[in-house]
Amino acid sequence: MTSPAQKFTANGLPTLIGSLPAANHKQAMDWILEATPEIPLWPQLPAIPQEGMLNQFIEGLPGIIEAEDRTYFDLNTDDFTDAQLSFYEDYLKVTENPEELLASRFKVDNDRAAGLYLLAEKARKISSQPVAVKGQITGPFTMLTGISDADMKLGYYDPAFRDIVVKGIAMKAAWQVAYLQQAYDLPVILFIDEPALAGLGSSSFISVSVADISQDLSEVTAAIHAGGGLAGVHVCANTDWNILLTSAIDILSFDAYTYFDKFITCKSLIHGFLERGSIIAWGIIPTAESEHIERETCDSLVDRWEKQAALLSGGNWDIKGLLEQTLITPSCGTGSLSPELAKKVLRLTKEVSAVLRSKYLE
Repeated sequence: MTSPAQKFTANGLPTLIGSLPAANHKQAMDWILEATPEIPLWPQLPAIPQEGMLNQFIEGLPGIIEAEDRTYFDLNTDDFTDAQLSFYEDYLKVTENPEELLASRFKVDNDRAAGLYLLAEKARKISSQPVAVKGQITGPFTMLTGISDADMKLGYYDPAFRDIVVKGIAMKAAWQVAYLQQAYDLPVILFIDEPALAGLGSSSFISVSVADISQDLSEVTAAIHAGGGLAGVHVCANTDWNILLTSAIDILSFDAYTYFDKFITCKSLIHGFLERGSIIAWGIIPTAESEHIERETCDSLVDRWEKQAALLSGGNWDIKGLLEQTLITPSCGTGSLSPELAKKVLRLTKEVSAVLRSKYLE
């Protein structure tokens, strides 16, 4: 059986991480199609409360309370047992009958992801020829460590709630793959955004089980694969790279601008990851510090990528081979930047990709 990854070749193409500081979704979509028409994605506008990392994908999950001052979970309400039963009935229905997924409770509504619906609408109007289309979803570990109960106990440590969130995210990811495939009939890349994985090893997560993280990630990845999508994980800081490099994901997205020195310590695992046909989304365009964005140029970032690629080369991997299994991306989303800086990040992403492809792949 052909895996989703075998239907797509990265070839140093540019794509983005979802968040943008645009005034509205149409403007954000225009920016995206200008910078990365080969792999367009749907924009997230974090200035809109419903499009925050936690709120965007919690709709339809039992136990969630969205109050004015915070979002939390409560499994002791009068209606929770019935809501939980209904959730699992719907989950079993769509896993046994995937054709019912698009109309199920696991869809993401327009008021939480207007950019997703705009991207689907654009499918009939894009003049370029995309080779893939990209979406994103908040990862289970980030969701479960971002939502707590009334006593501030993290959702991760409640087994019943954890199972609901993991299964809910898995089906919402599968729904998104099906929705974008219906619109585009192209490979769908879905990034699982896991910024909280940067906290592994800290005192905050001292009792977190690596095996549990791997299991939850595997469940979401399997749902994406079952729908024919490519599963990526985006982490915008340092983490335990072993977890991701030995997982079943197709794409690992990382902040190469800041954390390459940590990433390269796993060189043999990275080579093994690439040998399986997997892809590195090389976040070489800085987004964290405005002074870095202001001072960097296309030439300086191309030089930076080449030096990093030279360090990663070896064995079966030369720079050309690495670029063939590389996507060029910003190090993270640009939602917290000014529009001017964000547009420079997008322009640099486009330019660095074009120069590298011209130099090594043409």
